Amino acid sequence: MTDPATSTSRSPSTAAAQATPAGPVPALWMLVLITLAGTLAMHIFVPALPIAGEALGADNAEMQLTISLYILGLAIGQLFYGPLSDALGRRPALMLGMLIYSVAGVVAWQAQSVETLITARFFQAFGGCAGLALGRAMIRDTAAPDRAVQRLAVLNLVVAIGPAMAPLVGSLLTTTLGWRTVLLALCLMGVGNLLFVWRLMPETARPSGRVDLPNLAHEYRTLLRSPAFIGYAIGGGCVTTAMFAFVASAPFIFVEQLGKPASHVAYYLSLLILSISLGNFITNRTIHRIGLVRLMLSASLLSLAGGISMLVIVLAGWASVVTLEASMLLFTFGVGMTGPTALTLAVGINPRVVGSAAGLYGFAQMGIGALCTGLAGLGDNPAQAAAIVLAIAAVIGQLALRTALRFDRQEGPNRR
Repeated sequence: MTDPATSTSRSPSTAAAQATPAGPVPALWMLVLITLAGTLAMHIFVPALPIAGEALGADNAEMQLTISLYILGLAIGQLFYGPLSDALGRRPALMLGMLIYSVAGVVAWQAQSVETLITARFFQAFGGCAGLALGRAMIRDTAAPDRAVQRLAVLNLVVAIGPAMAPLVGSLLTTTLGWRTVLLALCLMGVGNLLFVWRLMPETARPSGRVDLPNLAHEYRTLLRSPAFIGYAIGGGCVTTAMFAFVASAPFIFVEQLGKPASHVAYYLSLLILSISLGNFITNRTIHRIGLVRLMLSASLLSLAGGISMLVIVLAGWASVVTLEASMLLFTFGVGMTGPTALTLAVGINPRVVGSAAGLYGFAQMGIGALCTGLAGLGDNPAQAAAIVLAIAAVIGQLALRTALRFDRQEGPNRR
């Protein structure tokens, strides 16, 4: 799942520096569709995991790779499409992404083995990431700062709603038409988006004609040498996308371990997205009174409490829908507040490389989410594995964020 407040936290400064209202403006509905493709596909397949695993003869760990490798594809794509679109233009890069998404969707739909399905899902994510990354860039290309913030807010809402809708849509398709229809629906969305981009999407950038790899490498080296940035990136990823471990494990926990109907899983997961949205709302209302640092540390403590309480509940044998949901609601409420604050501090490390910092932060965030999802598939007790991953990630996140703050205070005077 991508962080709902990611682009708003950096859009005003970035848009002010880069947006120059000129040329044709892409329709907002098209930007919404290309953004939705990447986010919807992340967890739409979660309700189908047990059924698809049985059909393909795959175990839980193998099926969870269809989620974790998808998240990894989103992570790698964050570093790819920005430089490519600067060189070739937004429209060609977007068409390439939608083509990859569509072809991978066909392969996933017709997959006869779990290995084929896992590979196809990775490339589906790599293609779908184009809409997620370039939709925001196209807004910054064409809108004045105040208008850019309004249009980016709509895309932020899509990024939040996509994961919330995904399990509900996936559950409905799986129970009524079978698990392969979930993959078919994604394929059709990719083909539709490809046609829309080809026929209706205008070019919004002035392509340079080449990828400036030396400059890009220099910017990444600058960030990777900053302990403060590394701390924020690791801490933000551990506190936010670690929750993907629970999301991917949810069908096995609720259906196989707790005996609940598969159709209920989507509703349990939707509550978590609402909790993140509430955390975002509280952040926007309290950030000026509490302050960025205090809010981030307080919120990350909520996630730590949620992760530790879930581990205690599982180890003590108290696992139920109510107890697990309660601990995860606490965890995700902290996610909703920690995500935008950690990102804001991370991209503020070096104002000269904000774009690269955002891409590298997104890569770290999704990479950690993929790792946590993969680790949650180990062993034969999904609830225990997910609880251990969440608790360890929350502890690491807390240490990383506090370390980042300490180095940020030391690096600040040198940067200025």
